[in-house]
Amino acid sequence: MGQPAAHGQGNGELRFVHLGFGAEAVEYLEAWQEQRRVHSARFADEIPDTCLLLEHPPVYTAGRRTADDERPLDGTPVVDVDRGGKITWHGPGQLIGYPILKLPRPVDVVAHVRRLEEAMIRSCAEFGLEATRIEGRSGVWVLGDPVESRPAAGLSLDLDPRLNQDEYDPRLMGPEYAPSNAGQRREDRKLGAIGVRVAKGVTMHGFSLNCDPDNTWFDRIVPCGIRDAGVTSLSNELGGNVPVSEVLPVVEKHLREVLETAHPVPRAV
Repeated sequence: MGQPAAHGQGNGELRFVHLGFGAEAVEYLEAWQEQRRVHSARFADEIPDTCLLLEHPPVYTAGRRTADDERPLDGTPVVDVDRGGKITWHGPGQLIGYPILKLPRPVDVVAHVRRLEEAMIRSCAEFGLEATRIEGRSGVWVLGDPVESRPAAGLSLDLDPRLNQDEYDPRLMGPEYAPSNAGQRREDRKLGAIGVRVAKGVTMHGFSLNCDPDNTWFDRIVPCGIRDAGVTSLSNELGGNVPVSEVLPVVEKHLREVLETAHPVPRAV
């Protein structure tokens, strides 16, 4: 397993551990086991707040709310996991972060998610890309054009199945409606995803930020259960290759800024 990055471990400080990237990408189940180990140590106050950073080999993971009709049509294996959210893909070219932090109880999960979003938004801004939140949808997004001014993949909006079919399934609709082509359609597209779990007041799971992945992996599922938007990456949006190795120190810096300066308070009850 990876070694801690050279950062402080005092009170209020965040320790980073690089588990593996590129040829050393960490299998999902192996990383999940390491998360549980670190989670137990953090709960026992044996270690400080710790963020695991890594890449995974290609894998689909499904949160607790994933529906059957959002999974791969071809029977590709899916790892069912105890985080929130729905189905997503992880793989090469995607920076994964698992912040394992002790929060005051009762835990404010939404505030934790917002802090992770903020770190990703600041990181994207450093590369010259404006990313944002969308009300009611977690994660970090690049906004598309207004619906009325988007191209309709050669169809008039009156015939666009995304707007007129209750049973619309992007897995069946071909490349012009594929999630990975949302940028060409000028739709909203997700750049960074978040799925977390809090157990015993300590967070698990976390975020993924698309740097330069093959986003066609997302076309075999309904990413995050969202049928009217797609996915993108820093490389797609900036028109050049932006590898994980380039994004890693920037995300680390902004995670440190956001998480070390935050003063989590118990959720109001």
